[in-house]
Amino acid sequence: MTRGGLLLGLDIGTTATKCVLLDPARGVIAEDARPVALASAHAGWAEQDPATWWRNACELIPGVLAAAGRAGADLGGIGVSGMVPALVCLDEAGRPLRPSIQQNDARAAAEVAALRAALAAANVLHRTGSAITQQSVGPKVAWLREHEPEVLWQTAAICGSYDFVVRRLTAGPAPVEANWALESGLYDFRAGRWAADICQAAQVDPGWLGPVAPAATVLGSVACAELPRVRGVPVVAGGADHVAAALAAGLVADGDVVAELGGAGNILVRSAVPIVDERLFLDHHLIPGAWVPNGCMATTGSLVRWFQREIGGGASLTALDAEAAQAGPGASGLVLTPYFLGEKTPLNDPLARGTLVGLHLGHGRGHLFRAVLEGTAFGFAHHAEVLREVGARLDRVMLTGGGARSALWRQILADVLGLPVTYGDRDQGAALGAAFAAGMATGAFRSWDAIAALTTVAGRTEPDPRTAGRYAELYAVYRSLYPALLDQQHTLARVSAGQGGA
Repeated sequence: MTRGGLLLGLDIGTTATKCVLLDPARGVIAEDARPVALASAHAGWAEQDPATWWRNACELIPGVLAAAGRAGADLGGIGVSGMVPALVCLDEAGRPLRPSIQQNDARAAAEVAALRAALAAANVLHRTGSAITQQSVGPKVAWLREHEPEVLWQTAAICGSYDFVVRRLTAGPAPVEANWALESGLYDFRAGRWAADICQAAQVDPGWLGPVAPAATVLGSVACAELPRVRGVPVVAGGADHVAAALAAGLVADGDVVAELGGAGNILVRSAVPIVDERLFLDHHLIPGAWVPNGCMATTGSLVRWFQREIGGGASLTALDAEAAQAGPGASGLVLTPYFLGEKTPLNDPLARGTLVGLHLGHGRGHLFRAVLEGTAFGFAHHAEVLREVGARLDRVMLTGGGARSALWRQILADVLGLPVTYGDRDQGAALGAAFAAGMATGAFRSWDAIAALTTVAGRTEPDPRTAGRYAELYAVYRSLYPALLDQQHTLARVSAGQGGA
């Protein structure tokens, strides 16, 4: 059967499953999404039902085809991306044995500490690209071994979110994508194999781990009974969602930077060589041979929404932006650290806490909101400082996420980073990146540079040199606050968790 030239991208995201239908010549011609619920039965737990991901995929694929007036025969490839590194345990028939344990699940703190101690001499960071953290898969498996051994007795394979959907699409076993392997903390990327000593320490059965496939690789074709009209369409590894989204935003050349202002804040750069540092994460780029050193701040947009709800009295973000603009660049003498959910990179400190320093009775709501926007920008500047320190180039910033719609936030970021900031008119994110990867794998696209034709720059914001001195002074204060108040933050974190002294 001769297949058509349309490409479909699926993103198995944290809050929604998203889908785009891409015409290589015209761009996105249809898109849709379905919500996904996060379950947290206990404090620090984060789980999802893989059946929801699959149900959403089965609804979205025919839905976007119908919306565009196209048929399954018009599809030339399906790319699948998703959050990493979620843990899905499968039985012999490929059925999930329990809900997925998400990458931000924090239940395995004791197992993290034990695994760090057991592997202290194993050079884990250098070999796997990341330190052992609550994001790693090994501690989660160790937790299951202790608390839900019946799950592991039945486990035949483990994989990630988008790997699971690929398995269901192709109706059989499939490799795991390279970024799930890398972010699992179980894979020695320098040796090109699963690390036997790390797996042993984490009590991970090597038989659960299959082959590893790079992104933009054809993994099979649709063979599931649920989608008979797209049977035979090639299925492609679309990569980790944050990397696929960065590609869709235009992360192609060295010197490109993508900063995402979602609920959390991500900053990603392209590198020709792997950059390993305990203050950063490391991922494979979808582009073969390239790497993506990156960082993640626990709160950016979620902090803005918190302020809007709890302090802003429900005022619109437009109104808050206007008040903050009147306050002027750094003029209020306030510095905020945005560690309201602890902090991921570059601190890796779940007990870090937010601070606001410099208050006086002349401050109003606009000054406080501006401090929120400037504090998150200082967090990105901290990452930029680390990235430059380890040899990455930073020439221009492409801004994505809901926060990119704020002209004020864009200007603050440009001023604080000292770099021009661009943003797109639409933000299809990882689903578009996955569709493009499918096009590269199937020959619909010939060059990774072709992604530029699918992304339209809506505007460019230049840094204002008049703000440089003031922001440099405030950034120095920002950098001093975390170490100066470290003990106090940790004490208050324990108190708020009910662990303080009598």
